Amino acid sequence: MPAQDPIDLAQAATPGLLRRLAAIGYDCLLLIALYVLAAALVVLPAGMLFGVQEPAGDALVRLLLQFLLALISLGFFVGFWLHGGQTLGMRAWRIRVVRAVGRPLHAGNALLRALGALWSWAALGLGFLWMLVDPERLTWHDRISATRLVLLSKPQRR
Repeated sequence: MPAQDPIDLAQAATPGLLRRLAAIGYDCLLLIALYVLAAALVVLPAGMLFGVQEPAGDALVRLLLQFLLALISLGFFVGFWLHGGQTLGMRAWRIRVVRAVGRPLHAGNALLRALGALWSWAALGLGFLWMLVDPERLTWHDRISATRLVLLSKPQRR
C-alpha cells in the first residue's frame, strides 16, 4: 500500500457522529463474521475433546474464545489503522484516522485509540457523544491517542 500523504488539518472536514456510527456499523458486521469463524475454529474442536459434560473444559474453552475475540478486535482495528488509516467501514464512509499532526498513525497511537474507544463505549457511549460538545469535535479516544478523524473528499469521476 502506498504511503499516505500528510493531511492539512486546517483544510480537512471532521466527520459527524452519524457518519462515524455508520462506519462502526459496517465494521461490526465484518467483526461478527470473524467472530463466528473464530468460534467455530475453537468450539467445534473443543467439543470433540471435552464433550458437553466437562465443566473445567467448558471454562477453558470460554476463556480461550474470549481472549481470541478480543485479540481479533484489537488486530482488526489496529491493523487497518496502521495500514492505510481506514477500516473497511471507514473507507466506505470516506473517513480516515490520522495523528493530530495529519500524519499516519504509529502502533502506539493505534493501540491507545483502540483501548480508548473501548473506554468510550464502556461509559455508555459518552466518549463518542463528547464530540458533540468538544470545540474540535474530538472524542475521548481521539484525545487519549492524539489522533483525529478526517472526512475525505469524494473521488473525482472520469
